[in-house]
Amino acid sequence: MSDLDQLLLAIFLMLTMFGMGATLSLADFARVARRPGLLAVGLASQFGWMPLIAFALAHAFGFEGAVAVGLIVMGSSSGGTTSNLFSYYARADLALSISMTVTSTIAAVAFMPLVLFVYATPFATAELGIPYQNIVSTLIAVLVPVGLGMVLRSMRPAWAVRAERIGSISGIAVLVLVLVSSAIRDADRILGFGASEIAAGVLLGPFGFAFGYAGARLLGVPLSQRRTISLETGIQNAPLAIGIVILSFSTEVAETALRIPLLYGVLVVPVSALLAGWFRRHGSSEANPSAIP
Repeated sequence: MSDLDQLLLAIFLMLTMFGMGATLSLADFARVARRPGLLAVGLASQFGWMPLIAFALAHAFGFEGAVAVGLIVMGSSSGGTTSNLFSYYARADLALSISMTVTSTIAAVAFMPLVLFVYATPFATAELGIPYQNIVSTLIAVLVPVGLGMVLRSMRPAWAVRAERIGSISGIAVLVLVLVSSAIRDADRILGFGASEIAAGVLLGPFGFAFGYAGARLLGVPLSQRRTISLETGIQNAPLAIGIVILSFSTEVAETALRIPLLYGVLVVPVSALLAGWFRRHGSSEANPSAIP
C-alpha cells in the first residue's frame, strides 16, 4: 500500500474503533462485573477456540509463511461490534454480547500477542518475524478512540448515534480500501486466490460458531447465552486484524498475509446472517437467565 493508503487505513480504523466506543457505556462494564462466570466462558472461547481453529486450518491446508500468519492473526483478533447486531437479530443475549465485545477488545492487548506467540511462531522464519511490539502498540492505540467514543456517548448521546454509523461505514471502508488498493496494484494476486485460501476464509467463522456453541453447551450455559457465545466466537474484528497486519508487518509480508483476513472479512457477514436467522426462526425453549454467575 502507498503511504496515502496507509494513512487512510489508519484513519478509517480509528473511526471504526471510535464508533465502537460510541456504542458502549460504563453500565456495560458494570454488567461485566455482575457476570464473571459467563464472561470467562466467552473469553476462553474467543481466545481459545479461534486461534486454535486458525492454526489447525493452516496445517490442514498446508499454508506456510505469511499466509499462515495472516490466518492466525485473523483468528487471534478480538470480537467486533457486528456480533452485537447479529446477537440482537438472533434474539440471543445482547447484554452478554456487548460485554464480550468490550472485554475482548481490552483483553486483546495481552491475549493476542500470547496466542500469536503460541500459534504463529511455528510459521515464522528469519525473513518473517512476528513484530510483537508493533502489534501491542497498535492494539493500545486503538483503545484510545474506543475510550473517546465512550466519553462522547456519556456526554452527547445523540452524537454517539452518528458516530456509531460513521464507525460502521469506516469498517466497510477498510475492506474496500485494501481490496481496491490491492486490485489496482496487483490484480492478478486478488484474482489468484487459491481454493484452499478461499476455503479457509469461509470455514474460519463457521468452525468458530460450532466450537463456541458446543463448548458453552458442555459447560452448562443456557441456550440464549450459548448462542451469543457462538456468534461472538465466530465473528472477529476483521478491520482491526487487517489494520494490525498492514501497520505491523513490512509491505511485502502484509500483501500476502492479508489474503485470508480480506476473504474472511467479506464472507463472514452473510454466513453470520444465515446463522442468526436460523437462531431467530427456532426461537428459544430455555429461560434466558444463566446458571453461570
